[in-house]
Amino acid sequence: MDAKDMGTDLEEILISEDEMQARLSELAAQIDKDYQGKRPIVVGVLKGAVMVVADLLRKMHTETLMDWMAVSSYGSGTKSSGVVRILKDLDSDIQGRDVLIIEDIIDSGLTLSWLVTNLKARGAASVQIAAALRKKEAMKADLDVRYVGFDIPNKFVVGYGLDFAERYRNLPFVATLAPHVYQ
Repeated sequence: MDAKDMGTDLEEILISEDEMQARLSELAAQIDKDYQGKRPIVVGVLKGAVMVVADLLRKMHTETLMDWMAVSSYGSGTKSSGVVRILKDLDSDIQGRDVLIIEDIIDSGLTLSWLVTNLKARGAASVQIAAALRKKEAMKADLDVRYVGFDIPNKFVVGYGLDFAERYRNLPFVATLAPHVYQ
């Protein structure tokens, strides 16, 4: 699937497939260096992080365990309910383990902040964050994000795992969505 298949749904491609893959290679090298001699548990946050986890781990040389969580702070709408729910929990015991959370995008960071606290409370030896994208302007939580692919403007984006109404996840690039699609 490419931009031509989208018709008028997209406004602008912000990060091309080549740019994303090159940046993930750089992040993988840094993660390999930082986790040398360790075997971290990578926790992908569903559903959006699937693409990032798959591509990043294939570029890494560090042996990892992979697990998944799905969390939500939204009720029935687009406003946060303020309550985080675990929709799918880890299958692994993280007690005493180094954990690397991998996210597709960080918006406000509030749910991710809750997740970091939750994993630390489970006895993780360390918890670090890697994110393909971060909207610094939108962040409301004070998060130490060790690995960031790209800082992007506070716009609605899709592709590379990011969706609108479960559409556009399979685009190999990140693009802004045209307002007529979501208004």
